[in-house]
Amino acid sequence: MDTNIVTIDLVGREYDIYIGSGLLYRFADFVPEELEGRNVYIVTDTNVETYAERVRKIIKDSGAARCELIALRAGEQAKSFTNVEKISDWLVDKGISRDSIIVAVGGGVVGDVTGFCASTILRGVSYIQVPTTLLAQVDSSVGGKTGINTRKGKNLVGSFYQPAAVIADIETLQTLSKRELLAGYAEVLKYGLIRDAAFFNWLEENGEDLCDLNEVAVAHAVEVSAKAKAEVVQADEKEQGQRAILNFGHTFAHALEAAANYDGRLLHGEAVAIGMVMAFDLSVRMGLCEREDMERVERHLNKIGLPTRASYIQPALTTSVDKLMEIMGRDKKVEKGKMRFILTNGIGDSYMEDNVPEKHVRAVLEDSLGGKDGRSASGSVAKSFGNSKVRGLWRSVFSSHSSQ
Repeated sequence: MDTNIVTIDLVGREYDIYIGSGLLYRFADFVPEELEGRNVYIVTDTNVETYAERVRKIIKDSGAARCELIALRAGEQAKSFTNVEKISDWLVDKGISRDSIIVAVGGGVVGDVTGFCASTILRGVSYIQVPTTLLAQVDSSVGGKTGINTRKGKNLVGSFYQPAAVIADIETLQTLSKRELLAGYAEVLKYGLIRDAAFFNWLEENGEDLCDLNEVAVAHAVEVSAKAKAEVVQADEKEQGQRAILNFGHTFAHALEAAANYDGRLLHGEAVAIGMVMAFDLSVRMGLCEREDMERVERHLNKIGLPTRASYIQPALTTSVDKLMEIMGRDKKVEKGKMRFILTNGIGDSYMEDNVPEKHVRAVLEDSLGGKDGRSASGSVAKSFGNSKVRGLWRSVFSSHSSQ
């Protein structure tokens, strides 16, 4: 298949996102800088070390002076100060200089922590993203956000640092577990919900093909998602305004992930799926959005196989509305002590709202956690499927996921 190219054009610089099949075998063709005589450093994780070794061989064959590789233990907990120190010390020990190149081969976790290290080591060294998960290909590798987690929350420490290139080989998705693939699908769906109703319509028709890794469907979804993010990033690189819409559902999602202690029971994309439903719920409560839009989104997520409520997480979260409110109070969008949320006027029409009544936020959290009668504002889960039936379905889904 053809290689599609999406260009991110920023003030004074630009870089390309390459999307296609078998791109790792042609890695050197997409590197914007000369590899010959350079020192190159690959950061990967234990899940995709095979892909990293493939890239390493190509780099060596291209005349690099040296190409070193470090593999982190896979998982969200790798986004830590401990690994920043580990990677930084390793880079120094291996002789990194400012004309070196760092390559991140892996999912969002590897890309985030590697990008952060690249932005800080020697005050900035060029790096390339090679995303190997759907979530990373459509979201985290694009736009220059880097970051790590702390005990206080997700991505609280980080930087804006653009890669020199992004190489998205959709063949790497073949080795993803179904759970990881679905987690990435949530971020694909987000683009339809925030700004492109036509894309959401396409996903309703083709989402299952995408999740079955139909090559044409995957390539189309990755390209549309990358273009959507590129347009937003070009307009607002440092997230001073418009770019915040990319965080649709994420304020709730990050709080749920923190409450789960990043222990693997809740992947980022799963949290985003729940968080987007909560954002619709909040919008319905505030009279911004039609109930049927929320029901439509819930039905689609259920059909694809993603969770829509925090109460479906297994083992169950040991948290409270107060605790989640405390975590959300540290969200990066907080301004002058007030939480701000990305809300929606309907599918494809989102915006940032400063004025959100706390009582509505608390009600959304309580209902998603399973409080009161277990219904959302729309009542759609109970109405359409029977609350106990759907709850049982998602518990079985999460149990099977946890055993993989």
